[in-house]
Formats: sequence, structure tokens, C-alpha cells
Amino acid sequence: MKLVRKFVQIYSKKMANSALTSYPKDKIKILFLENISDAAIKVFRDAGYTDIKKVSGALSEDQLIEEIKNVHLVGIRSKTQMTKRVIDHAPKLQAIGCFCIGTNQVNLAEARKKGIVVFNAPYSNTRSVAELVIGASIILIRKILDKNNAAHEGIWNKDAKGSFELRGKTLGIIGYGNIGSQVSVLAEALGMKVQFYDVVTKLPLGNAIACKNLKDLVSKSDIITLHVPETGQTKNLINKTLFKQFKKGAILINYARGEVVDLETLAKLLEEGHLSGAAIDVFPVEPEKNGDSFSSPLQKISNVLLTPHIGGSTEEAQYNIGEDVSAKLLHFLEIGASTGSHTIPELSLSPLEGTHRILHIHSNTPGVLSEINSTLSDNHINILGQYLKTNEEIGYVVLDVDKKLSKNAVELLRNVKGSVKVRLLY
Repeated sequence: MKLVRKFVQIYSKKMANSALTSYPKDKIKILFLENISDAAIKVFRDAGYTDIKKVSGALSEDQLIEEIKNVHLVGIRSKTQMTKRVIDHAPKLQAIGCFCIGTNQVNLAEARKKGIVVFNAPYSNTRSVAELVIGASIILIRKILDKNNAAHEGIWNKDAKGSFELRGKTLGIIGYGNIGSQVSVLAEALGMKVQFYDVVTKLPLGNAIACKNLKDLVSKSDIITLHVPETGQTKNLINKTLFKQFKKGAILINYARGEVVDLETLAKLLEEGHLSGAAIDVFPVEPEKNGDSFSSPLQKISNVLLTPHIGGSTEEAQYNIGEDVSAKLLHFLEIGASTGSHTIPELSLSPLEGTHRILHIHSNTPGVLSEINSTLSDNHINILGQYLKTNEEIGYVVLDVDKKLSKNAVELLRNVKGSVKVRLLY
């Protein structure tokens, strides 16, 4: 994060003092939804952008369609849904910034088809989530919730029965990525034994041990914590069949995705005493905004910690996310760099002095690059620099051309077969 912050400071100062974008900065419309950190706004204001609108909550599809029709950059969190219909009504949209870990709220296929770059912040709230997992583990294994509730009701319940230390207990981590691996390190520092399962082979940190399968992990773990994405493979991952393999008295923590756990079965096992506690932060259906009603089968069950999707909700995490995603958006907007993109191929670039830069996003079909080069050559337009990256569907070419002929080049490139989006950058 310190490196990102340093980049933002240096880059923003440099960009504010230069007119790199061919489109006037005061004409570029930026929309931030869901109360995104002011750190994001500062990045763009420091770089000379002024038309920035911030909305405190998420918008419905119809509201978003009305707001986004002339927007060039949009920033969202997890509630805003960038559907095909929304994207179809955003002809000027260049990029979407997801100021959170996931991107499942964006129709990535449609964004890719339209040449819209999508960024997120996969690492910025890692520490916040990891710390909360450890905190929840202590609260649940000590049965603090029940004692807290009793104290609030005027009942003195000083009792050690069923209350344990974390030290010496086994933590099972499902999903050993950015968050899971950091939880692993923190847990070991507290004297826990750590084992993990991941569909991809991962190098263990510290003394953590990789398990061959989920059954092996849950049958030997005192606490199981989930850190997996929401995919077809992870939906209902912790189901009735797998729950049968859980160690009696185990604790389940889910700070991943709401569709991963069968909550009805979890509630039943908690009430029956087969599991001793649970901490759930994500749910299959979540309210749209603060103050809306919320229901779950886990409500009013002993030793269950329910929180409203706040795993990464700390001041530090939101500030870091604001800087991280904004830096990526700004870098793409001003020099065409797409590192971290989920749609167009990733290119890491620096400005080339004495040239004009053109971005050409196209369908990845044979002959496009050849046509680009021959078209410019036939019109005596000299290419001073060229960068190409492709994925299965999209090709991304960045061209540095002679300043005198750049406007002509843009018009010619728009007519290249398979062109999706062409933009004169500077």
C-alpha cells in the first residue's frame, strides 16, 4: 500500500501539470457509488479532474441507467449491479472500478464485448478480514456472546465450562489465497495448528499443512474458516453431506460468499449441539441498504455471531481500496495501462514522449494486427511504438504514432474489421 500511495502522489502531481488526455479533463465524467472513500476522489482531483459525482448508496438498474449514460468512469462496491442492460446504456463508459475484492456484480462478458476495462482491489482489505476471523474465533471458542447477552440482561454467569483457548487448537482454512494465507500466519502466531485445502496447489506458509480433500480437513479441524470465491463449484460447498464430516463441537466461520454455506443445515446442527458456534458475515440474500429488514435461520441461536457483510469494512481498508482502484483507473485513463484488468488483456506501459497514443480494442480474430499496420502504412502514418496483448476474446493494441497524423490514424483504425473501441489517448 505504501508503494501505491507513493505512485498516486507522484503520478497525480505529474499528470495535473500536463495535458496528456486528448479529451479535456473537465469534460470527463466520473461517478462513484456506495459511499466510496474520499481517497478515491482525491486521486482524481489531484490529477486535475473536476466532474466527479459521489452517491452514498447503490442505485437500482433504472436509476443507474439514467445516471450512467454520459459517464466515462464508474466506481462501485458490491451492491451495484452492472448488468448487460446498464452497460448497453453506457456508450461513453471506458472503465469500471470495483472498490472491493470481487467482480461478480459486473457482467464481465458484456463489459469485455464492449471493450470496457474492469478493475478491483483483491488485496487491499486482506488484513481487515484476517483480523476479524481471528477475533471471531476467540469470541466463539470462549462463548463470549452468551456471557455478554446474559450480562446485558442482568445475569451474572461466570463459568469456564465449554470455554477454551485457541492455543493448540486446529484451524482449517478452505481457500488458501490472499486472505486465507494471512489468517494462517496470524493463527500460528497464536499457537494454533493450521491446515488448509485449496483447489490449486499452494506453498504453505510457516508450518501449515495442505489437506488432500475437504473431508480430511473438516474432520480434523476445531475451527473451519472459508475464503473462497463465488463460483459454480463453490455454491453450496458446505452442504448437508460435508457437514456430517465435521468434528463434533467444531466452529464454522464464513467471511467469503453467502452462497457457499447451507444455512438451514447449519442452523439445525447448531441447535442440536453438533456444532458449537458460527460466525457468518455474508448471506445468500442481503438487504440493499442500511436500515432494511434482514432475516436468517441463524438468528437467536446460541453462540452465533452475525454481522452485516463488514469483513473488510475498516477505515484503513476503505482508504487503501480507494487509492488502489483509483490508481488503476487513472493509469488506464491517462496512459492506457491495463494491469489488473478482468476484461481486456493486461499491458503495463509508460508514456512515450513526442508521440500521440491511440488505444485499439478489438475482437481477437486473425488478421487484425496486420490490417492495423497495413492501414497506417498505406496512409504514410509512422508507428513509433506498438504494444499488443490478447486473451481468448479480446485484443488490445496500444500505438504511439506521429503527432501530425494521429487524428487521421484514429479515423482509419475505427474502420478496421473487428474494432470494438478506439480512443486517442494523448
